[in-house]
Amino acid sequence: MILKAIILGIIEGLTEFLPVSSTGHLIIANKYISFTGNFANVFDVVIQVGAILAVMLYFKDKIFPKFEDKRQARRVFRLWYKVVVGFLPAAVLGFLLDDYIEEHFFNPRTVAYALIFGALLLLFAEARLKRVKVDDVDEMTYKDALGVGLFQCLALWPGMSRSASTIIGGLFLGLSREVSAEFSFFLALPTIIGASVLKLFKSGLMFTPYEWLVLFVGTFVSFVVALIVIAAFMSYIKKRKLAPFAYYRIILGIIVLLLL
Repeated sequence: MILKAIILGIIEGLTEFLPVSSTGHLIIANKYISFTGNFANVFDVVIQVGAILAVMLYFKDKIFPKFEDKRQARRVFRLWYKVVVGFLPAAVLGFLLDDYIEEHFFNPRTVAYALIFGALLLLFAEARLKRVKVDDVDEMTYKDALGVGLFQCLALWPGMSRSASTIIGGLFLGLSREVSAEFSFFLALPTIIGASVLKLFKSGLMFTPYEWLVLFVGTFVSFVVALIVIAAFMSYIKKRKLAPFAYYRIILGIIVLLLL
């Protein structure tokens, strides 16, 4: 099971912050490496914490206040207020619908449909972005943050992708690609930590020592891989469009449907 944890940790780290759906990829991978059941569902959520730790390390100067620098501290607190506003819609819906979604949507077929639908929405959002209104996260309004948060609710459908949903929302609202991606990373902090804690406590924390080791390995691998991916993606998005990710989603979705 350790080898499976490493494979899934790599997949999580590669896909968490790209607009391609990490959960969707994990659900598909789980099926083909025969890693399913209650522990697998908990594992898929909890290892996302590794990716979150990568965000915290990469963006440490933007998310942690330096109290000796009052201007920087005010900027950080403004960011966190916006993150809280953006976090609330998905938090409420996720808490209410978690069991229903896990029962009815955690399967390769629904993931494939979400991959294709999300790709079309991403292409439409890209085509619609004619004029950028916001090119710095600090310029975002609370209305912008709430709008992105409402779009994040689409990610409750496995395969839609949390990062894709929030980036799509940002593009529709006139945020630049870079700002949309950056705020998506920040919004992931409470969203994924909250989902992981909820999943752990719902499981009753009744894991064997070996299962805890598997969780640790998957989380550590996702952290290392995600740290590399974040840096590469931020460099990519400054100069290029997101259409290749949409085309990849469509191809993957069609392949999954054909295999099923």
